[in-house]
Amino acid sequence: MTPQDHPTLGSLMLEATAQLKQAGCDTARLDARILLSSACDVDASKIMAWPENPVEPARVAAFREMIRRRATREPVSRILGQRDFWRHSFKITADTLDPRPDSETLVEWAIERAGDFSQPRVIDFGTGTGCLLLSVLGDVADSFGIGVDISAGAVQCATGNALALGLDQRSRFVVSDWDCDLDAQTKAAKFDIMISNPPYIALGEMPGLAPEVRDFDPFCALSDGADGLDAYRILTAIAARLVRPSGWVLFEIGQGQQEAVSALLAQHEFGMIQERCDLGGIVRCVGGQKRS
Repeated sequence: MTPQDHPTLGSLMLEATAQLKQAGCDTARLDARILLSSACDVDASKIMAWPENPVEPARVAAFREMIRRRATREPVSRILGQRDFWRHSFKITADTLDPRPDSETLVEWAIERAGDFSQPRVIDFGTGTGCLLLSVLGDVADSFGIGVDISAGAVQCATGNALALGLDQRSRFVVSDWDCDLDAQTKAAKFDIMISNPPYIALGEMPGLAPEVRDFDPFCALSDGADGLDAYRILTAIAARLVRPSGWVLFEIGQGQQEAVSALLAQHEFGMIQERCDLGGIVRCVGGQKRS
């Protein structure tokens, strides 16, 4: 009998790690452990403590299917259908961008700025999973927010995440091409904070992305198909209409885009323009305050 006939936690770890290394996964051992933990419904620490424990055939099959998918460079989060972000776990689908830690820079800044307002109203364009908006609402009591996305599938995902987090009474998600399909009442009410992580990757940069991003995130959530700045041209004009005087617009940006986005904000009634760096020291966000 071989380990293939009677797989154990340890033998499956060895098998999967070798397969993922061969596929070019930089975190092969970690990925294998996370997926094995999920497939076997066992704490990851027990995989290391009791590698001799046998694994049921059905769970072996499920795990090997997960590893097959990961070997195609499908992200672990997409295989599991969820991503931990800020203080919560968010469901993700094929319709949504996979949230990444760099975007927490935008959440932190929005929470800070929300403290300037009583019962702040927040709007999030390109909401995807809703992770940005819902993370802000979860930390800011008495806040209310609207998430906008052109994808009905993304709006459905975000609505489900809001319900799961108990934030459905303080949030609403709308299918709209930018602000075109927002009702008159929503537009007239104005917002204290507008946030967005729009498609900012230039078309020419797409081939250089990691396969986990390029091949599995929705193209329209990554790139405008042009220079990566089209969304900011549209959103700064929208912000001039929807953000109240003294309110803030906060954008996540791509590396090196801060000057161009800052200039667009300045052209659309925004001053006090500031930047925020991510943990890697890269300027990750640009924002400005609506002039009174």
